[in-house]
Amino acid sequence: MDSLSDGLDLPSEFRQSNSPKGEWVIAPGTDAQRRILYIHGGAWAAGSPRSHRSITDRLSRAANAAVFAVDYRLMPEHRFMDGVRDCRKAYTWLVENGPDGASEAAFIMVAGDSAGGSHTLGLLAWVRESGLRQADGAVAFSPSTDLTLSAPSNRSNISTDPMLGPMFGSLSKIPRPVIWWATLAAFRISPTSPVASPLLGSLANLPPILIQASDSEMLLDNARRYAAKAKAQGTQVELHTWPGMVHVWQIFTPMLPEAEEAFADIELFIRDLESRKRESEVAQT
Repeated sequence: MDSLSDGLDLPSEFRQSNSPKGEWVIAPGTDAQRRILYIHGGAWAAGSPRSHRSITDRLSRAANAAVFAVDYRLMPEHRFMDGVRDCRKAYTWLVENGPDGASEAAFIMVAGDSAGGSHTLGLLAWVRESGLRQADGAVAFSPSTDLTLSAPSNRSNISTDPMLGPMFGSLSKIPRPVIWWATLAAFRISPTSPVASPLLGSLANLPPILIQASDSEMLLDNARRYAAKAKAQGTQVELHTWPGMVHVWQIFTPMLPEAEEAFADIELFIRDLESRKRESEVAQT
């Protein structure tokens, strides 16, 4: 996966960090007090900040923000919860630290794709429960939200998902209780835990969230169910779907026009976030 962004003309500066482990992605002219924590996908077992540079570079430019792509620990060499703790540590650190040293973030977002989208949504709930400063907003690309695999599209969209279908479509033939036990053994956490399945936790009092998904991918109903439940519990969520796109098509920016459309959508989302934030600050004064 690390070669996915090779050969692309990426204007951002890429700066390595060892504590926490990860990579700063800084577009020219970026305001370092505006920050995004990016959590890459790869089924919790693959991927890296390098593999997702096309996304993090584009996010930095879209948000005028320094992006920190956390290099969280992956399975099977590490436990699932090790990666979760790395994301929590990175977020806590990012609130108070930028690419040039200690300074409080003026604006902070969390974003992630697929498995990283799951970590993104789970992180928002942990921040809420921990009483920490909540993110101003979040973006999730085709997130996994339910490891119990109960979503209908996990089966109905196997044939229309050219990425996840060949890799995970065969799971539909295995009885669900067997999958749950296998997941418990591999992840060392119950698939019904909200940490592994954000859909199954409380979705109230979370920051505004933008979810993007393809209508032909297996994880479509993961996104739909999460958005519906979060809205019902009072959280502002926008679910925008694209027809016939591959899972996490945003990684193919700038070559794929629909990927550029997705980032234009994110820019509008961020502008709306900032407008609401300014209105709130004016109302408080």
